[in-house]
Amino acid sequence: MHDAFGPLSVTPVTHSVPMAKKQRPEHAPPGTSARPSPHTVLDRLAAGETRAARITHTEHLPPRAGRHAVWPHRIRSEVVAAVQAAGIADPWAHQAQAAEHALDGRSVVVATGTASGKSLAYLVPVLSALLDGSEAANGRGATALYLAPTKALAADQRRSVQELAGPLGKAVRPAVHDGDTPFEEREWVRQYANYVLTNPDMLHRGILPSHPRWSSFLRALRYVVIDECHTYRGVFGSHVAQVLRRLRRLCARYGSDPVFLLASATAAEPAAAAGRLTGLPVEEVADDASPRGELVFALWEPPLTELHGEQGAPVRRTATAETADLLTDLTLQGVRSVAFVRSRRGAELISVIAKERLAEIDRSLTGRVAAYRGGYLPQERRALERALHSGELLGLAATTALELGIDVSGLDAVVIAGYPGTRASLWQQAGRAGRTGEGALAVLVARDDPLDTYLVHHPEAIFRRPVEATVLDPGNPYVLAPHLCAAAAELPLTENDLSLFGPGAAEVLPQLEAAKLLRRRATAWHWTRRERAADLTDIRGQGGPPVQVVEAGTGRLLGTVDAAASHAAVHEGAVHLHQGRTYLVEELDLEDSVALVKEANPPYSTTARDTTSISVLETEVTVPWGEGQLHYGSVEVTSQVVSFLRRRLITGEVLGESKLDLPPRTLRTRAVWWTVTQDQLDAARIGPEILGGALHAAEHASIGILPLFATCDRWDIGGVSVPLHPDTLLPTVFVHDGEPGGAGFAEQAFRTAREWLTATREAIASCECEAGCPSCIQSPKCGNGNEPLHKRGAVRLLTELLKGAPES
Repeated sequence: MHDAFGPLSVTPVTHSVPMAKKQRPEHAPPGTSARPSPHTVLDRLAAGETRAARITHTEHLPPRAGRHAVWPHRIRSEVVAAVQAAGIADPWAHQAQAAEHALDGRSVVVATGTASGKSLAYLVPVLSALLDGSEAANGRGATALYLAPTKALAADQRRSVQELAGPLGKAVRPAVHDGDTPFEEREWVRQYANYVLTNPDMLHRGILPSHPRWSSFLRALRYVVIDECHTYRGVFGSHVAQVLRRLRRLCARYGSDPVFLLASATAAEPAAAAGRLTGLPVEEVADDASPRGELVFALWEPPLTELHGEQGAPVRRTATAETADLLTDLTLQGVRSVAFVRSRRGAELISVIAKERLAEIDRSLTGRVAAYRGGYLPQERRALERALHSGELLGLAATTALELGIDVSGLDAVVIAGYPGTRASLWQQAGRAGRTGEGALAVLVARDDPLDTYLVHHPEAIFRRPVEATVLDPGNPYVLAPHLCAAAAELPLTENDLSLFGPGAAEVLPQLEAAKLLRRRATAWHWTRRERAADLTDIRGQGGPPVQVVEAGTGRLLGTVDAAASHAAVHEGAVHLHQGRTYLVEELDLEDSVALVKEANPPYSTTARDTTSISVLETEVTVPWGEGQLHYGSVEVTSQVVSFLRRRLITGEVLGESKLDLPPRTLRTRAVWWTVTQDQLDAARIGPEILGGALHAAEHASIGILPLFATCDRWDIGGVSVPLHPDTLLPTVFVHDGEPGGAGFAEQAFRTAREWLTATREAIASCECEAGCPSCIQSPKCGNGNEPLHKRGAVRLLTELLKGAPES
């Protein structure tokens, strides 16, 4: 039985019970037959004087008993019997509650913890509806659509559905329909499948533009399942929100009104986020009734090294090297573990280092560790999952390809190499350990970064705060415009349709008419071009045609890079990673959108640097902060990649800088910015000689800390600081979204400005360095070589600014 369906209960239970324990795997290093407690495992990892000092905090989350319920009586008895045959006698209370909402025709989001059985909560009402539909006298019967953010998750879910629905026979016909589906199979899926599993990209480009061929499926559509809906954030989430509105419009055309069933990791205001995504009122089920074993969660800070980086700042040991050591030690203990890493290269590197260190002790142990990431063939990934299940593998270094719902159970420990960007992702990854209800260990290893450093010294920011709200803005005109074109190509747009797409639709339509993309005839707008409107935009990227990455010697196309990221990602001399192989960029041809690369194995990574200027287009909101002011509005950002750094892989040491000659780029987006007066500067003892450094340091640190308050990565946002800005005529610090029209992150910064800037000040002040380092005010992407920076000036400046901050 697929673990995503929830814990097993083999006999009917009417009261809370702990989950049954599983035995240790047969395969384990000598002397590790008994499963050690998480406290024992952590004590062994911390053995030694220097190791113990690296743990800044340990949190103990006690075990929790489960609460059972019964399935609603309207669920088909055959479905209940199939679930019981899979070993689940009774649902958890939240599963039954979600099913009740679905049966009542109310859209619902299930936002509970990892392994709480969210899949079963939506599958039971879906399967019951498909079974009802199979008895219809005419037509194909009821249908359901499943959307996943990745192909791997959709394929994984199909296997789960087939296992669960086996006793239901041909009444349930699940099928995957994505870019990998052979052409001959697609026709069968369109005509006969009643549970279609796909992704938003295929819905946008394949299904909706071909809706006449999908008419029988759409006419009978009862449920739309949106799995891992917390991943739909920022500009990608805004695109998906408009794709779903187009789907609802076409369903209405064919006479259906499907109920949306959403599954999310624990998130703040999940009903509000799900409502923004779907455009519908959504019920919320967030009271997790599933049992949980105890979790010991340690915060781990790598030590300072003798190396020095930019401006002589001290450099910490990398999270990659530290995580490789921990994975090695856990393997030696016989502890089944996963190390989550942000990059594919990082996952491979941790695996290689761990294997080398294990080989020094016992060569037979090297086969017990592997890497797992996107880019592997499906059969390779399944083989790794089976090996981890069986105990043949003890350690896995994995990217987030393993985070999104793939079935991994029986883990003893999780190591997280660097804060993954949001508390939601942190708990999603930590929840992979202890999935059978036993005690588990989670360790967060801090990167040399302001946010990571702040978190390991302020554990309350992780353990005493709710997870973030999902930020997306379907009304972003840069997102809305291409979807209005796509909708008009699918069916001519009418006045009655505009409310579905949001209040911005009426403002964007005249612009599309002026650009001769849409033409109004009588009472509707029509698409005017020969090409497909859905091809106007890639919902996962933007900024023009993608740059093709081509191997120079063979002419082989390796992949593509979004145009907006190409200057920084595939400039001449850049290190480019693709499916575990490393390439050097020989040439970037901007006219033909091609980057020529050759395979290489340099001992360094590259980081692009740019210079940026900013102008205010419109100030939408201004809030007084004492004598200072906080603003939110639209800006135009002009940036130019000017150079790149080469950094040693293991230590992060800067090996050199090379200049680049690339054209500037402009971006119209949203920003939050704050200004201070001369009186405030005098009160903070900041003279002209340190003003630029104080503003610059505050800008860097605030960008590094913002992911704690908005569901973004520091690379999703940018900033500019100016001692005298021409638009404000005051010292000003800007933080802006990195996407055209904005992604919602700057708005979230504006809404949480007091808490955000207070945390920024605290992060700088509490850092143990003397004059600034990567842990507080230095930025890896600074176009000015992290000059000038003034740590103490930034603390005094933020202290003075925050004196006037309103309470909310």
